[in-house]
Amino acid sequence: MKISNLAENLVSSEIIKLAWELNKLKDTGKRIFNFTIGDFDSAIFPIPIQLKEEIKKAYDEGFTTYPPANGILPLRQSLSKFLKRKLDLSYSPDEILVAGGARPLVYSAFRALIDPGDKVVFPAPSWNNIHYCYLSKAVPVILETTAENGFMPTAAQFVPHIKEATMLALCSPLNPSGTIFTKENLIEICELVIAENKRRSTTEKPLYILFDQIYWTLIFKNNKHFNPVSLYPELRNYTVFIDGLSKSFSATGLRVGWAYGPSFIIDSMKSVLSHVGAWAPTAEQMATARFLNNPVIVDDGIVLINQKAIERLDALYVGFLKLKNDGFSIDVIEPKATIYLSVKFDLIGKMYNGSVIENINGIQEFLLNEIGLGVVPFYIFGNSRDLPWFRLSVGTTNLNEIEELFSILKSSLKKLK
Repeated sequence: MKISNLAENLVSSEIIKLAWELNKLKDTGKRIFNFTIGDFDSAIFPIPIQLKEEIKKAYDEGFTTYPPANGILPLRQSLSKFLKRKLDLSYSPDEILVAGGARPLVYSAFRALIDPGDKVVFPAPSWNNIHYCYLSKAVPVILETTAENGFMPTAAQFVPHIKEATMLALCSPLNPSGTIFTKENLIEICELVIAENKRRSTTEKPLYILFDQIYWTLIFKNNKHFNPVSLYPELRNYTVFIDGLSKSFSATGLRVGWAYGPSFIIDSMKSVLSHVGAWAPTAEQMATARFLNNPVIVDDGIVLINQKAIERLDALYVGFLKLKNDGFSIDVIEPKATIYLSVKFDLIGKMYNGSVIENINGIQEFLLNEIGLGVVPFYIFGNSRDLPWFRLSVGTTNLNEIEELFSILKSSLKKLK
């Protein structure tokens, strides 16, 4: 039976597909080390107890009706204060839009700013931009980045595309690499956008920035997070931020996300979502509003999740670095943020069980069948299928399994010729 061309050609989430395949293997009794899905195990990364109690209280108080299309006012007010306190960004409640997680907000930003045929420029690897381009009929312009730059795009890569672009879709900290923009790098990109918008006439659509910073609280050690508007306040009218509760407080299932930007864009995004109904539940919104109004509790929660994430990422980083220094075909990038680690399994051309590992799928099969290790290849994030870099996510990782993983991994790598 015939369905729409859009639905027929839409690619579903390959990460979720990988996770399901791993779960099926696990059900057969195979030892599995699942580093695929960017989620949290609530037994390891529970949401703050105060947030949980506020959710229960909100349901007991009867907050179970439809919320306003842009989110309840108490939450938008608390978010306005939170953004000012933590990032020194000044956005009024009317410049904030609340939705059921970050995905509807990214979708609505594309639909509010992009017409069919408009060019959206974004780096590879990056999360889901190609799919939102497809849904909005935008022309994707993909910039393949390098490990030497931490898989972050440089201003020089944007230069050839700036004059024809409608939007730059940027993400920092970056999913999947676990890296961030340096101040200097982001300054150079911002200056390109400022210069281009000065060049364009008032009848032309401006060049916008979609800035996904949903991992900004997960910044480790002495690293710092930078954003376009803090660096250049004149970019305020051209920048839409994507943010939310899910990664900051391991609250992925609560589905409370928020965007902020100039009211003329936020109002348009609200109109889009009013026809989609992608609202965050009213009780969760009220609970989040009350939770964010307690600065000490909020800051303690951020510190705790950072400690748990970095101790797992550091343990993995040190282990892979030791394998590299021992001469194995491994490389790894020091984690700076998020719950992700970038690892290179440079195994194409190696012999395993009498056969040559010929491609990325062959590397995945070796890692899974021999070791029980599930990882996500960077090609899922838009890179070439020849690039042997992979994302590891630690949100469901017990520390005691990391030592076991490296014991199995090292013995398995020794079998390769």
